[in-house]
Order: sequence, then structure tokens, then C-alpha cells
Amino acid sequence: MEHLQIRLLGACLLLPMLVTGCSPFSMGILTPIPIQPWVAENIAERIDSKNDHRVVVMPPIPPGHRPYCEDPPDRAEIMRSYSRVTRGIPYIYEEFRDDIEFTVEKLVDRVDPPRFFPLLGPAQLHHCHWKCTVYYTETIESSYPFPARIKRRHAEVVYIDKDHLHLCVNGFDAQKETFQHMSSIRTGN
Repeated sequence: MEHLQIRLLGACLLLPMLVTGCSPFSMGILTPIPIQPWVAENIAERIDSKNDHRVVVMPPIPPGHRPYCEDPPDRAEIMRSYSRVTRGIPYIYEEFRDDIEFTVEKLVDRVDPPRFFPLLGPAQLHHCHWKCTVYYTETIESSYPFPARIKRRHAEVVYIDKDHLHLCVNGFDAQKETFQHMSSIRTGN
């Protein structure tokens, strides 16, 4: 009984110190934990651009029709693809990129013959390869131990593949059913 009273008294004395003042445990489970800024950027990058490397499944190619690569990479996709800015030390080494310009060229627009893809069935692979040239002004700054700034014009080439699959079906009736099924999936009916 005496040990229980001593423990209870000790808990009563320690509890106010843990939940008040500047103790790191004062907020309990809600205590904020400092993290580096790049951790949040990595998490956002994984969530926002998860569809960049997935292959799109398109409806079958109608007879006598030639599909073209009509969706060039957009600015955000190119920015995610080319090299990162070096993470520097504030005031000692900092790197910036300004005046960013893009040129996009189509390199390959080809449709392979039909073949069997597991979990999908017969389909044709449509190759769409793009060459993206990024022009930018790189600025490197340092304020310590002495101030310095270097500006250089750079060009970087990024190759982006936007391949997708076209389903293959035999017969006109099967194609018609597949088109209706794919359009009902898109509209949610």
C-alpha cells in the first residue's frame, strides 16, 4: 500500500511538468516534429504525378484509320522529367533556374502489330516518343565568405515516351460492342 501511495504521489508531481510549460511532451501525441522541406516535396511528387509512368489503354483502332500522337508532353510533365536543382546551403551555395523555355519534337509515331498482353488480351502498342529541349538561365549565388553570382545559359534535352495500348478485337460487331463499353466506362453509365 505504501509503494502505491509513493508511486501515485510521484505521478501527481510529474504529470503537471509533462503537460505544461516548454516540455517537448506537453502536447502529447500532437507534439510537432520538425522535418526537412524536401520531405513534403517528395510526398507531394509521389501523390501528384503517379500517372506519369502508367500505360493508357485506348479503344480499338477503327479499320482504315491511322492514329496519331496528338498529346505532346505538357510543361509540368517536362519540368518533372528534367534534372533537379541542386539542394544547396542557404547563403553559402544556392542555385536557381530562370527564363525557362521549351521546344518539343515528335521522334517516333508507330503502331506495332497486335500481340497478346497478360491481364489485357490482344492489343497493339502505339509508340509516341518526344524530344523536349529545355533552355534556361542557371544562377549560382554565394554570400559567404564573399558575395558572388554566376549566370549561365543552359540547354538540356529530355526524352519522354508516351506509349499507349489499343485493344484489338476481331469483327465489326465486336469492335462496336467494345467502343460502346469503353464510352460507357468514360461517362460512368
